[in-house]
Amino acid sequence: MKVKLLAIALGACFAAPSFAQTNVTLYGILDAGIQVSNSGKGTQTKMVSGIADGSRIGFKGTEDMGGGYKAIFNLEARVEVDTGSNKAGNLSDYQGFALTKGMDFPDFGSAALKGAAAQTLAGVRSALQPKYNVNATSPLVLARGGGPDGGLFDRTAMVGLITPVGAVLAGRMYTPAYEIFNSADAFESGMAGSWGGITGGTGGLLTTGMAIRSNKSVQYRIELPNGIGAALMYGFKNSGYIGLDKDFIAGNVKYKANGFDVGIGYNRGTNTDGSTGLVTTTVGGSYSFDDFKFFAGFQNMKNENSILLPVFYDAWDLEITPGLKAGGVPAPVIAAWTSIFRTNITKNFKLNADSYSLGMHYKVGNGRVMASYSHQDDKTLSNSDVTQYGLGYDYNLSKRTDIYAVYAYVKNQNDGQYAPGAASASGGFTEVPGQPGRAIQFGIRHRF
Repeated sequence: MKVKLLAIALGACFAAPSFAQTNVTLYGILDAGIQVSNSGKGTQTKMVSGIADGSRIGFKGTEDMGGGYKAIFNLEARVEVDTGSNKAGNLSDYQGFALTKGMDFPDFGSAALKGAAAQTLAGVRSALQPKYNVNATSPLVLARGGGPDGGLFDRTAMVGLITPVGAVLAGRMYTPAYEIFNSADAFESGMAGSWGGITGGTGGLLTTGMAIRSNKSVQYRIELPNGIGAALMYGFKNSGYIGLDKDFIAGNVKYKANGFDVGIGYNRGTNTDGSTGLVTTTVGGSYSFDDFKFFAGFQNMKNENSILLPVFYDAWDLEITPGLKAGGVPAPVIAAWTSIFRTNITKNFKLNADSYSLGMHYKVGNGRVMASYSHQDDKTLSNSDVTQYGLGYDYNLSKRTDIYAVYAYVKNQNDGQYAPGAASASGGFTEVPGQPGRAIQFGIRHRF
C-alpha cells in the first residue's frame, strides 16, 4: 500500500516536516497457524506465528534524484501474531542435552556435593536452553531476543544509494550467503520442511550454521542486464549473526535468467580475539520449467571458535557460580566444576558439517505441491547426522492470501536432537538425543 500521506503524518509526529519522501510504502505479512507435533512424550498442539513466513511490518522508500541515482531505505520489524510481541524462541519444550554432553560433575564422595552436582547440571541445562515461554534476563536469553539486542527493526534496518554502477547500502541486512541458501530451499526458509531446520551443530538452535543477517554492515550490490549479479559485504565491530563479531565479510555471485536462479555465497565472521568464527560456503538455487520448479543446494559450515562461548562462560559465572557459593560448595570443587563446564561446552559447540537439500514445486490449479529431502553430515566426533523429509501444499485464495499444510519428519542420529521448526522460530529439540521429530502444520498467510 503506497501512501504519500504517511510521510507527512510521520513527519508531524516527529516534528520534522523535511522527512517527506517521494515514495513511501507500508507493507507486511501476517502469518499464523496450528502445529501438531510429536518430538517426545506425546503429541503437542500449539498456535504458531510465522510458519511459512515470519510475520512483519515494514516501511520502505525511494527518492529518485535523476541520472540513475536513487536514495532508498527499509525498516522491517518482527511481529509475533500469536502474542503481539517481537520475541521468538523454540517451538518445542525440550532441552538441548547435546550442549551439556560430558558434564558429569563429580561429587567428591560427599552426599551433599552429590546433590549439588545434580542440581548444577540441571541449572546449566536450564541456563543454556530455557523453555520457549521463559522471560528471563540471562545473557543467553538476551542474545536470543527479537534481534541480537532485542531491537524493534530486527529484520532489516537499511539506508542506501543506487547509482548507475551499483548500489551501496548500510545497516542491518541479509547476508550474501543466506540469499543463496534461501533460493535453494524448496520451502523458502519456512514451514516444517525448511532446509534451515537441520543446519547447524548437534545442539540445534544456538549452534547456527548460517549468519542470516549482519548488523553494522556496508554492502555493494550490482545486477547486470544479462542476469549476473554480485554482492560484497563488510561488517564492522559488533556485526555478524548475533552482533558479537569483531568483523564480518561476505559475498556472492548469482545468475538469474532463463529459468535459473543460482549462485555461490560465502560468509565469514571474526571473533573479538581475532580467531576465525563461523564460516559458511553455500552453492545452489532453483530452475523453473513449465509447471515445475526444482531446487538444489549444498552448504559447508565450520565454527571451531564459537563467538557464543564467552556468553556461556558468563552464564556460568553470573548465574551458576553464585548459587553454588550460596549453597556452601567449597571453592576447590567450584573450580573443578568450572573447568569441566568450560572444557566440554567448548568441545560441544564446535561445528563442522556438510549439508545438502533437494526439492521441487509442482503447480496444481491455484496452488502448488512442495517436497524436499535434506541431509546433514556431521563431521565432529558426535557424528550426529540428520535427515529431513518435507511434503506440503500451498493454495492461493487470492493474490495476497494463501493457506497451506505441510508435514515433516526428522530422523536424528546419535546426539542429534533437531525438531521441525517454522520461519519465525527454531523447532528446538526432541526430548532425548537420537529421537525422531514429526510435525504437521496448517496456516494462513496474508500479504499487504
